[in-house]
Amino acid sequence: MDVILVPLLQLILAVINIYVWVLVASVVLSWLIAFGVVNTSNRFIYSIGDIIYRITEPALRPIRNILPNMGNVDLSPVVLILLLWFVESMLIRIIVKL
Repeated sequence: MDVILVPLLQLILAVINIYVWVLVASVVLSWLIAFGVVNTSNRFIYSIGDIIYRITEPALRPIRNILPNMGNVDLSPVVLILLLWFVESMLIRIIVKL
């Protein structure tokens, strides 16, 4: 059982870590677009932004619906990262107990 479960949990941990970095990239890209540092009329930037949006938006939308409207400040990525860190710590505890 441990032969399959531990590598599977490690794979899930790696996917969570990659997703956290994609969320950070999404936040940074949104800031760069908002401050006019990068232009979305550039096809490459638009493609990267679209891919990141399609990956992160399904997880962020329910959190945005729950959080109160705070104007231009979007705290949903912070909440999602904290939730992912909580899940990650639970998985690490499961791996240690096995």
